[in-house]
Amino acid sequence: MQIETARQQMIYHQVRPWDVSDSRVLDALARVRRENFVPDDFRALAFADAEIPLPCGQSMLKPVIEGRLLQGLDAREDHRALVVGTGSGFTSACVAQLAEQVVSIDIHRELIAHAAQRLADEHIHNVELQEADFVSFKPTGLFDRILITGSMPFFDERLPEWLKPGGKLVMIAGEAPAMDALLVTRTEDTYTRTKLFETVVQRLEHVPGPAGFTF
Repeated sequence: MQIETARQQMIYHQVRPWDVSDSRVLDALARVRRENFVPDDFRALAFADAEIPLPCGQSMLKPVIEGRLLQGLDAREDHRALVVGTGSGFTSACVAQLAEQVVSIDIHRELIAHAAQRLADEHIHNVELQEADFVSFKPTGLFDRILITGSMPFFDERLPEWLKPGGKLVMIAGEAPAMDALLVTRTEDTYTRTKLFETVVQRLEHVPGPAGFTF
């Protein structure tokens, strides 16, 4: 009962007041047991408005940021989605509640193994986990939705090519202390960018520095 109360407080006192009104996203956050994806040593912080340390020097996003990213993604039941940065597996689990199929990649084998166990425990079977480095990753097939959970200082020009026409990408670009969460929408041969909100999150590993197109 205490856990469910804490979960509802997280959703209705943290996430929803931060302009997350999509009922599908709120339902996904309610269904996936966030406390089971948090490392045991930090379980008491599962619903706190804070980043939670993970192995391999990584961290779990704040619930408010996860909610805003999921809302911007707008994943639907017939969509194939890519999540870059599996981390704890929680965000991928939430996307799996919204999309038909999820491919989730992470550079760290330990995190992939942890996420695989947690997803199995939650009986979530539509997530394909892959140990892969985003910098050298080559997807098989296109995606309707792409969510990148870490930041990058510059836009990677490969990303629109991974989207189907009409597909959407949610990412965080820039460098601390000023980063922007962005929605990138692909049309047939072009794409548009819309700023969603400002935040600061950990950078993806191995992402290159200044080169190519910048925001």
